[in-house]
Amino acid sequence: MIKRRIKQQVTDALKRQAAVALIGPRQVGKTTLAHEIGKQRGALYLDLEDRDDREKLSNAKLFLSQYEDRLVILDEIHRVPEIFQTLRGLIDEGRRKGKRTGRFLILGSASIDLLRQSGESLAGRIEYIDMQPLDMTEITTQEREINKLWIQGGFPDSFLARNEDDSLKFRKNFIRTYLERDVPQFGPRIPAETLERLWTMLAHSQGTMLNASRLASSLSLSAPTITKYIDLLADLLLVRRLQPFQANVSKRLVKSPKVYVRDSGLLHALLGIKDFNSLSGHPIVGSSWEGFVIENLLTVVPDRTLASFYRTSAGAEIDLVLEFPGTSQTWAIEIKRGLSAKLQKGFYLALDDIQPDKSFVIYSGKDRYPLSESLEAISVSEMTHLLLGYS
Repeated sequence: MIKRRIKQQVTDALKRQAAVALIGPRQVGKTTLAHEIGKQRGALYLDLEDRDDREKLSNAKLFLSQYEDRLVILDEIHRVPEIFQTLRGLIDEGRRKGKRTGRFLILGSASIDLLRQSGESLAGRIEYIDMQPLDMTEITTQEREINKLWIQGGFPDSFLARNEDDSLKFRKNFIRTYLERDVPQFGPRIPAETLERLWTMLAHSQGTMLNASRLASSLSLSAPTITKYIDLLADLLLVRRLQPFQANVSKRLVKSPKVYVRDSGLLHALLGIKDFNSLSGHPIVGSSWEGFVIENLLTVVPDRTLASFYRTSAGAEIDLVLEFPGTSQTWAIEIKRGLSAKLQKGFYLALDDIQPDKSFVIYSGKDRYPLSESLEAISVSEMTHLLLGYS
């Protein structure tokens, strides 16, 4: 399943820059998309997890110089971080010869920030594109399909599995692979059992404020160590820390971020939730839906949009606040799992505090209708398309 929107972004970026980095978790479809683009452009593909392909780059400058007129795709770039300096030299040399764009497509399974630790030498020569699992815009708007995406998550092999058992098996294997093989490539050696317990504890705490001290006490670790482990999960695009909104109001605001397991399918696998029936009666159902909606919305917002939540110590709260780049527009979004858009007093107090330009309540129904002059009820599917059109 090729993500058409991301494919177009990559194609356009290769016309602007010499190097483009496509960043996303493992198994999200980066390689499939890269092969599709490479086939159209006659590209050379190198899988840097393959020893033979890594050996070809033992003298990277000599080897890659032979392909200066072709796009070169470098998959799993983190396996050869020292190559960034070579790429810089080849790009600069190519620019002097008039070859300014479309030289390298780099695929990585870690966050942009983590990749940049090795890639600072490509500043001004590279464009970064984030690729996440399947989102609401890539499926039908039927309730059954939306629930399937929510339960099984957006990793293509999980979403497209033959049945729920196969889907859950894929996700459990995915988690095990990350714990035992992938995490050690990016950070210090962390016992897989410890990290799995932390990841599971974060799943149980989906959508709550990060309390590193409490987690540290449960795992017999220090709070700084817990923070470091969560940093790594965030860098690997598996966990999201949603920061509190910075508002100039005379209220006492919370300072801790909220933490979410980003893919709802992985969240459910960590908690042993197999199907809709099991999830519906689980205490995590509301927080799971909230995280699912947030991920879908943040996948389609314009680049450089600031996302946060608003909460005061007195209980005023908004689940998601979006501040759009290049404008003074602020949108407030509340998320409800139910067929009616019932709101608590705390939401209205929060609206009075931050005075957003637009405010919405995302609920489980299909109709879009006004709740007041400045507040609308809307479905998650329609909200994702609304944001996609805004960008």
